[in-house]
This record gives sequence, C-alpha cells and structure tokens, in this order.
Amino acid sequence: FREAQTIAVVGIKAGEQEDAYQVPLYMQSQGYRIIPINPKLEEILGQPVYPSLGKLPDSALPVDIVNLFRASEHIPGHTDEILALEPLPRAVWMQLGIADGASASRLRAAGIQVIQDRCIMVDHRRLAAANP
Repeated sequence: FREAQTIAVVGIKAGEQEDAYQVPLYMQSQGYRIIPINPKLEEILGQPVYPSLGKLPDSALPVDIVNLFRASEHIPGHTDEILALEPLPRAVWMQLGIADGASASRLRAAGIQVIQDRCIMVDHRRLAAANP
C-alpha cells in the first residue's frame, strides 16, 4: 500500500450502497488515484470511466494495483488484459468472494503479487491502524 499510487477498479459500480462503489471511494479518500473500469459508465468519483483495461490510454498508466470486482468466472479474461498492460501492475487484488487459482498462477509467474478473496478496504484499514 505504501508504494502504490494508482488503483484500476474493474467492475466499479455507480450505486452508492454497493461495495464496488464504497471500497474505491474509501481508497480514493486515502489518497489513491482511482481509474474506474466499467463499460456501462462514463464518469464516477470525478474520474472518466474506461470500458476495459485494454482501453486505458497511456496517460492512465502505470497502474500499481488492479482491484477486481468481477465474478470469479470472468477473472481469466481480465488476466489476459492485465498481462497485456505495459508496464505490468505490481499487484492484482480480487475482492472478497473472488478467486481463480489458474489466473493467480499466471499472474504470479509474470511477477505480479496476487491477493484473492480479501477486501482491499478492510486490509488497508487494518494495516493503517497497526502502522499509524
């Protein structure tokens, strides 16, 4: 968390009660630059929304963390997009309830740290409280 500055949030939602809205909002409030990814939205959290990781302009790069709010069955397709990014992100974070072992292995083989089935906001709060 200390070295990361930019988080691409795949599957961000506009519903203010949704975790896929609240979590990126919290991370933005903690100083991270959020890059929203959702083909159904145009703007959220004051940022332009991109339809996919593959459509990110050079001005949006580099991405330090890709935060996935997508069902596990969609992770292999996102893994292909992640591995095509230049430079590669430092980490891929799959939110609570999301995991894909084969994709995690591919990402790790490329030198990317992978966190599965955990909430980035919960872990950030816990680590921030432990290291004020």
